[in-house]
Amino acid sequence: MKEIIEAWQIHNRIHLYLLDAIPEEHLAIKVEKAKAVGDQFAHVHNVRLMWIKVAAPDLLESQTKIEGKIDREGLKQRLTESSVAIEEIFCRAGSPDGKVKGFKPHAAAYLGYLVAHESFHRAHAELALRQAGQPLSDKVSYGTWEWGVR
Repeated sequence: MKEIIEAWQIHNRIHLYLLDAIPEEHLAIKVEKAKAVGDQFAHVHNVRLMWIKVAAPDLLESQTKIEGKIDREGLKQRLTESSVAIEEIFCRAGSPDGKVKGFKPHAAAYLGYLVAHESFHRAHAELALRQAGQPLSDKVSYGTWEWGVR
């Protein structure tokens, strides 16, 4: 299970790395019919809370749903807190083929689901920045793929 948790931690650090690279004022950027950049990250956190409520409701007590506007440091704090709770869900599953309450088939697929969903929203944030003429630097864009150093 150590590797599953490590992969999850790397994935979350990529969120934080990306957030660090986005100027505070750019969190409000949005494109038509889409969430603002900061709202993409808030959505990721809030969906984590939905899964925490299903899989380990006792862990929900220490979480705060994001409602309304929040700054970068607040986003980073909430994402870090929800990430730790998700780690605990993996620990409770016990092994990659272990069960996560409310999710099928197993913990390894749960990791895949979460990473896919959250990466989708990170891509939306990056696309909104690009379309608004405020693209991330190449260093940051490519850096999100450097799992070996995150």
